[in-house]
Amino acid sequence: MKRVSGILTTLILGIFAAISFFPIYMALINSFKTQGEIFKSVLTLPTKLHFENYTGVFDQLNLFHSAWNTVIVTVIGLAGIVFCGSLAGYKLARTPGKLSNFIFTLFLASMLVPFHSIMITLTKMAKGVHVQGSLWGLGLIYIGLGVNMAIFLYHGFVKSIPKELEEAAKIDGCNDFQIFTKIIFPLLKPITATILILDILWLWNDFLLPLIMLTDVNNYTLMLSINMLFGQYNSDWPKILSGLIITALPVVVFYAIFQKYILKGIAEGAIK
Repeated sequence: MKRVSGILTTLILGIFAAISFFPIYMALINSFKTQGEIFKSVLTLPTKLHFENYTGVFDQLNLFHSAWNTVIVTVIGLAGIVFCGSLAGYKLARTPGKLSNFIFTLFLASMLVPFHSIMITLTKMAKGVHVQGSLWGLGLIYIGLGVNMAIFLYHGFVKSIPKELEEAAKIDGCNDFQIFTKIIFPLLKPITATILILDILWLWNDFLLPLIMLTDVNNYTLMLSINMLFGQYNSDWPKILSGLIITALPVVVFYAIFQKYILKGIAEGAIK
């Protein structure tokens, strides 16, 4: 009975894996076709591999510059989320009380607010403080949108760290900042790795927020640059699919290498 159950489970998982991989397969094979071959049949394999689709994307969109803009925004967002989230999560976990519980509840409640409901207000605020259109301003907005999840995960993980470590550090003469940087933060590596992975996937692939915040073409991220290939009356599908493959490849490789930290970090941070 167990053997039959195992076979059925493997079969079901295999079917879901095939369904999940099918869009990637379609994008990959069609990225090597011509426009005419795609319109003729999207399911057939290409008769000839057209690598000029990939080189044409780099030449037409200057993807290296767009990739650099994406890296800048991602680094700013990640650094701020980890720094603010770890400090706030640690402080809220180590100072129990009504005020701390209220602040923590506010952060949790903000996770339930959909982005589309604050999109217009956020755009007006960004324009009012003169950060709309800049990469560093976009990074700051990402910090504000992503820090609530980081605080939630850090808050749970800090509770699993014995307070005796901090007491021993105080006896040795460490102040609060030294205790956090030298004792606590190094112990937060598992949950920090989880937050980094989840937020890299979000920041690197995000399209809507850069679309409403960035006005200069020179500041466009990868996703916005790929969007330029969509025309009102015609779209260059071979280059679009090639660009999407190029854009997604670094994140897919990064995720494949570090995916084990996601479930481990969430389990240790949220459950504990």
